[in-house]
Amino acid sequence: MNLIVAFAVALKHKLRFEPYVQYDDLSGLVNHLDTFARAADEPGLTDISPKSPWKRIGEYLGISFAESNPRKLFKKAKKPLGNMPLEILTYLSTYVESKVADGAIKVPLASQFLLAIATMTEIQTGTERVVNTPLPVAYSIVISQVMWIYVLVLPFQLFTYLEWITIPASIVAAYIILSLGVIGQEIENPFGHDVNDLPLDVYCQDISTEIEILTALAPPKPTDFIPHDANQVLFPLSTDSHSTWSQRSVEDIRSALKARAILSRRGPVEMDDD
Repeated sequence: MNLIVAFAVALKHKLRFEPYVQYDDLSGLVNHLDTFARAADEPGLTDISPKSPWKRIGEYLGISFAESNPRKLFKKAKKPLGNMPLEILTYLSTYVESKVADGAIKVPLASQFLLAIATMTEIQTGTERVVNTPLPVAYSIVISQVMWIYVLVLPFQLFTYLEWITIPASIVAAYIILSLGVIGQEIENPFGHDVNDLPLDVYCQDISTEIEILTALAPPKPTDFIPHDANQVLFPLSTDSHSTWSQRSVEDIRSALKARAILSRRGPVEMDDD
């Protein structure tokens, strides 16, 4: 189960161009695996140098040539980095095959596991396709330059007609035009750390929490919960338990099911009015 969580977390870091394993939410899950990313990892590689004030201002204004190259860790790598999510799926496949060989997993069930792993591979392929097909840099630079030139020239075009109103009108127009450019950049890569990006950290935490909940409980047995006295099988039509309804005829049960269908069709408001 830890490998499933590790796949989600590793995919998150890969989509954010973070290729190594020494991250707080990933290292404990994959340090025991023999992967290219682990072999290439060295102390200090994941440290981020502080940005200068001018660089922060340029990134805030959406100036394309002021933005950092998100793939710089890949370019600085001295060893092959591999593909951590794909390598984790390889370990998952190997685990399933070993359990099939041991007889712990039957072949029909193993096919479902392998299908799930294939689905995870498709998810990785789809997300990588999004992040690896950005708008060409030349287009981004040209669009940014055209917008800024238009915004700077706009007041001179409006002054003859609007006079002093040119100032607020130019501010509003500049805000709208520059916002369109920023929106395009935000949509281009939704997997980053910005406020408007997808909450990948939340998604990974939800997956981890749900798996922990599922593994914390023993597999339920039907004999434990079906005949339970609190099992109201025809709720809200009847509060009788399973043992009560099991003693009634099939015709009574069919009639009760029909009545419950009609009652639920009427909706909770009408049911309360009655």
